Amino acid sequence: MLIENMLMAFSAIRANKMRSALTMLGIIIGIGSVISIVSIGDTMRGLFADLYKDVGITQAYISIGYWVDDVRQSDYFTLDEMERAREAFYDEIAYIDSSAGTNAEAVYKRTKIKFDYQGIDYNYQDVQPVNMVYGRYLNQGDVLGRKKNVVMDTDSAKMLFGTENAVGKSFRTTIYGTTDDYTVVGIYRKEMNAFQALMMGGTKDTGSAFLPYTLLTWPNDSFYQLHVYAKEDVNLDQFFEQFKAYVAKMHSRTPEDMYMYTAMQEMNSVDGVMGGLSMAVGGIAAISLLVGGIGIMNIMLVSVTERTREIGIRKALGARTKDVLIQFLTESAILSACGGIIGVILGVGLVSAGGLLLHMPVIIKPGVIIIAVAFSAVVGIFFGLYPASKAAKADPIDALRYE
Repeated sequence: MLIENMLMAFSAIRANKMRSALTMLGIIIGIGSVISIVSIGDTMRGLFADLYKDVGITQAYISIGYWVDDVRQSDYFTLDEMERAREAFYDEIAYIDSSAGTNAEAVYKRTKIKFDYQGIDYNYQDVQPVNMVYGRYLNQGDVLGRKKNVVMDTDSAKMLFGTENAVGKSFRTTIYGTTDDYTVVGIYRKEMNAFQALMMGGTKDTGSAFLPYTLLTWPNDSFYQLHVYAKEDVNLDQFFEQFKAYVAKMHSRTPEDMYMYTAMQEMNSVDGVMGGLSMAVGGIAAISLLVGGIGIMNIMLVSVTERTREIGIRKALGARTKDVLIQFLTESAILSACGGIIGVILGVGLVSAGGLLLHMPVIIKPGVIIIAVAFSAVVGIFFGLYPASKAAKADPIDALRYE
């Protein structure tokens, strides 16, 4: 019986191809929009998650709280305190430094480029690996000896020196009022996709370089903020709370006086915002499904009117009320489901094409597709219920007299 109703439904749809196509258009646009928007939202959330994984989701920054009024000199950290913290949490800490950084103009012959300098320890590559293409990374001797050696990326080297392989070349820069010559000991290549380049690439006319963090804590070896990476297998919430309490006690402060900012917190915050936006915009797009459903109801009412005589003949030949009801409901559901399938193909195609053009992996969840198609069929049944009920309740005598 079901197969017979489906065959009759397809026959009715083929008999009015243009009208059926226009009727499905609202469902196609609605389903396509929902799948596209939800998939784009999931893709962006995935890209942000990957971005934070590359940056390091186990890292945190800790300092005296910005809300504390009586900030004292003792609230600043020293290198000795940093080493004590490293030893106290030896099994949990993967990396720690002074979070030192500055910017200054780098000068090589007649070329002057603004540079962002980041102070790091020799083992920073353990938590933030880079692809070294020339020379070497900073070593322990560079850090302990406060040597004026730097490691920069290929783009920065080309801007300043005109060549990628700038190992051994020197340039002048002024840091904290002191001008010195700095030597390039290594060049690395940044490997980022289009999204990472957009979010982290920085300005094209500004270079970046690593140098020993001890150069940026000189001359009094005190600094405002600690930068720490926890090991991968550590319970982050527990570790960060314990570390925060330890640092506070070290400075005769309470944990409430300390400000801790973690990458995990930022990632969860961004993910929540992205998820909320995706759901909100997807919900707005889903309104078009209601418009499509109303279109189906309208066309089915027209179809019932046009096929009044057919309904009368079927009922005169013994068709029951529920048979007529199921016939028109089946036709409505198939009309809507076909629109949903086409909408799925359109939505998936658009998202996939966009991913190929931008060289980004896209996330299309099968569950979203299943829900979309099922929802489109439900819309068809819901909005087809009234026209089908009207057809089923038609009086066979009046229907046979209908011209």
